[in-house]
Amino acid sequence: MTDNIRWGILGTGVIARKFALGLKAAPGAELVAVGSRIEATADQFGDAFDVPRRHASYEALAHDPEVDVIYISTPHSLHKDNTLLCLEAGKAVLCEKPFAINAVETEAMIKLARQKKLFLMEAMWTRFLPAVLKVRQLIAEDAIGEVRMLMADLGFRAEFDPKSRLFDPALGGGALLDVGIYTVSFASMLLGTPVKVTSLAQLGQTGVDEQSAMLLSYAGGQLAVLAAAVRTDIPSEAIIMGTKGRIRVHAPIYCPVRLTLSRPEQGDEIIDAPLEGNGYNYQALEVMNCLRNGWLESATMPLDETLSIMRTMDEIRAPWGLKYPME
Repeated sequence: MTDNIRWGILGTGVIARKFALGLKAAPGAELVAVGSRIEATADQFGDAFDVPRRHASYEALAHDPEVDVIYISTPHSLHKDNTLLCLEAGKAVLCEKPFAINAVETEAMIKLARQKKLFLMEAMWTRFLPAVLKVRQLIAEDAIGEVRMLMADLGFRAEFDPKSRLFDPALGGGALLDVGIYTVSFASMLLGTPVKVTSLAQLGQTGVDEQSAMLLSYAGGQLAVLAAAVRTDIPSEAIIMGTKGRIRVHAPIYCPVRLTLSRPEQGDEIIDAPLEGNGYNYQALEVMNCLRNGWLESATMPLDETLSIMRTMDEIRAPWGLKYPME
């Protein structure tokens, strides 16, 4: 692997553009190719980000010999097929969250990556941000004692459009997969895999969850109280409560830059953790570090944890009766 890592981006939507911008703030990253299902959109994206190699199909990008790793930014429903395509072509993959529609798809993706001995990681970009690294550091240093409870939510009010990715079941629509993944992953990072899952959801006109509340319990008695919504504007922050204090992760939880550390008789301490770049660069740096070291997965976002998170997501929505067309 050369010093510079050559990236390809599969998909040309909003998140793809954010990631392309993030790569500009990631030393050693070289965006060399983009793949779209339409030549015109590949060219438009290429013009916007000075990408030299433009492909009019995902297959052509996957087989581009000048690409080291591919970032997949398509709708949730395409993640499995797109990832398998790239892995079969011998490419390392960073796949946008949620990693897949369900745990069965996730298992297939991980199995192929391990068979091919190729790098694969879920693009849970939040986990690599300075503020979240600071949260983990504070907890490791016993700043708030043992974590006993987490409250985390993420949501916004979108205008209803049955054809949009937020509401279309065929695209994996609904709050859980779009924003709930952030809160479930955050709980996993702090508390591990739950032993019991309880949830309620309000399903909208298209049959997907427009808002939900989740309660996860853990072997040591810890609790995570989570919420997600795409039709309700909610605070979108987290509070981590320990035996010696608490940490507030200021909104937005998916890209925080400020924490408040509160401890009895010590007052509140504001901790600022500003970003360099737009935040997407940090996960790219992680991927490139792994590739240069020959590691097949990230210790910060390991594949077994991604699978555990998807199993929890499946368990959360099971009582709702929500199944996607591809299931």
